[in-house]
Amino acid sequence: MPTYEYQCDACGHRFDEFQSFRDDPLTVCPKCHEAKLRRLFGTGAAILFKGSGFYETDYRSESYKKAAKAESESAKPAGTNGTTGTNGTSSEKSASTSETKASTDKS
Repeated sequence: MPTYEYQCDACGHRFDEFQSFRDDPLTVCPKCHEAKLRRLFGTGAAILFKGSGFYETDYRSESYKKAAKAESESAKPAGTNGTTGTNGTSSEKSASTSETKASTDKS
């Protein structure tokens, strides 16, 4: 529920009132009891979302989520330990394969 600001044109009294959207604007001043009260345009009539849970990323479209996921996956490094051979396999695996071939050639 928003807070509205009021001012009386008869006595100049200004005050804030916490009201529902459905409530009619006040017309009678609580100080001088004249029907010269008017609601002012101010910052109090806005809805403010405070606290956890209200983030702009909560309601992103599916296409945005897919593009963000693809971008994060493409930013990952190719190798896990940084020692890759020329064909993209690890150098340890290449060495063990060549040793196996050499032992079978001698037999």
